[in-house]
Amino acid sequence: MDKEQQIYEQKGMEDYLKYQIEHEMEPFAPGPAFSFVKALEAVNTRLRELYPESEELFDVVLMTNSHAHAGLRLINTINHHQLFIERFCMTGGNSPIGYLKAYHTNLYLSADPMKVREALEEGIAAATMFNPPEKRTEVSETQLRVAFDGDAVLFSDESERIFKAHGLDKFFEHEKTHENTLLDHGPLKGFLESLGKLQKKFYAKDQRLDCPIRTYLVTARSAASSGTRALKTLRSWGLETDEALFLAGAPKGPMLEKIRPHIFFDDQMFHVEGASQLGTVAAHVPYGVAQKLLQQKPARENTKDFSAATN
Repeated sequence: MDKEQQIYEQKGMEDYLKYQIEHEMEPFAPGPAFSFVKALEAVNTRLRELYPESEELFDVVLMTNSHAHAGLRLINTINHHQLFIERFCMTGGNSPIGYLKAYHTNLYLSADPMKVREALEEGIAAATMFNPPEKRTEVSETQLRVAFDGDAVLFSDESERIFKAHGLDKFFEHEKTHENTLLDHGPLKGFLESLGKLQKKFYAKDQRLDCPIRTYLVTARSAASSGTRALKTLRSWGLETDEALFLAGAPKGPMLEKIRPHIFFDDQMFHVEGASQLGTVAAHVPYGVAQKLLQQKPARENTKDFSAATN
């Protein structure tokens, strides 16, 4: 809705609504979360086959602060792309964040970073989406793949604070000393729990090797020096990721290019940009100490990758 947003900002609400009504038979083009939503629907299809009576499925809600007059164009778009989205929340210029808890939201995605921050402050997992990469990597149509950064995404930013304040050596020392001390949870822990809960429904039908959900931990941590604490924390939560990639400061983009996730979550814009440049749809989680540093210096200088470990 980039063009429509420009009309709203430059000409106001009335011209915006007039344009939407005049073009309501023209569907919107897919945005960055389109393939992710299609993959959710593919998982739902498999769940219905195994559990015909169960209502424990992914439920996608389209939330927008657009006026209800834009609703017909949104409905026509969803039908055009054969999406199964039946819940709409159109707030007519007001923020939709107040409705998230009423929908029992496990994850909120938006192109508006202010709304994302507002959702995080309400304790709801949220991330900022960006325009799709110019050359987007092809993703699976039958298996949902979700990749998570560790610190300040699945875990708290405790360890990252040590690294930012005292450097790499102190970080390694801190992690070794506290390897048996569990990390506190980060903003997207609950979403990983939701994915894990649905994965177990497939495992119960002996479909672990053919599960249509696959999760990845993609972290700048080093396996030998700081990976133990991360894995012990996940185990203590009763959670797991199908794959754990400890990159020890290596760029994440090339690895994500191989994984081909539908979405990758990271708290560092440096990694989000790097992933996007290589075709991965990446979402920014504006949480933790990195966001304060982001306000002080350019995003490309603000990286927590432990390059000193590999140089």
